[in-house]
Amino acid sequence: MESCKEASTPMPSSCYMDADGAAKGVDQTKYKGLICSLLYLTTSRSDIMFAICLCARYQENPKESHFKVAKRILKYLKGTTNVGLWYPSHSPIHLIGYSDSDFAGCKLDKKKHKWNLSSSWIKSHFLA
Repeated sequence: MESCKEASTPMPSSCYMDADGAAKGVDQTKYKGLICSLLYLTTSRSDIMFAICLCARYQENPKESHFKVAKRILKYLKGTTNVGLWYPSHSPIHLIGYSDSDFAGCKLDKKKHKWNLSSSWIKSHFLA
């Protein structure tokens, strides 16, 4: 991955992920490890949250197509090492965020997914 080409987005806009039952499976332990590592990064890299959570849905039975999308996230991270959130420990946090990253709804269950994070929740989970 050190000599790979960088990606401009964490996920292609035309990407359609599903269970992909006919495809060849990949090592479940390796895939779960990659997803867990990427989830850890979401504390400072919220731009990859949607793509990682979509990949996390397929941890039980990952296929080559799912692993390919997860590797694209790594390629995106390689090209955006100067991007991220910084939480100074000595100052109070006043975080206000707005997000609607449902990309026209999920193609699997046809639902929109929205969430709100309060600063107290962020403090208790990430800044403890």
